[in-house]
Amino acid sequence: MAIVLLLAAMVLVGLLVGLLAGLIWKERKPLGVTGDYAVSILSAVVIGLLDWYVIPAMGFSDTMKWLGVAIEPALGAMFVLWIIRKAAG
Repeated sequence: MAIVLLLAAMVLVGLLVGLLAGLIWKERKPLGVTGDYAVSILSAVVIGLLDWYVIPAMGFSDTMKWLGVAIEPALGAMFVLWIIRKAAG
């Protein structure tokens, strides 16, 4: 059940990051609006799942796992969108 909630939360985070990226970079959308949403959702889900499984495997506590899952997917999705914009040039 926890993994379903994690996936739902990461999809929501991805949608919010896609919206925020559209507000920040209004004139630069190499993938379009739907591309921004798709990339941000995909990257947030992947980073969230990595945090969920890798942080405990490295020996960190549950508090660190929840902190990583709360912060890192949003920052990672924004970073991926920034990289795409820089690469598109």
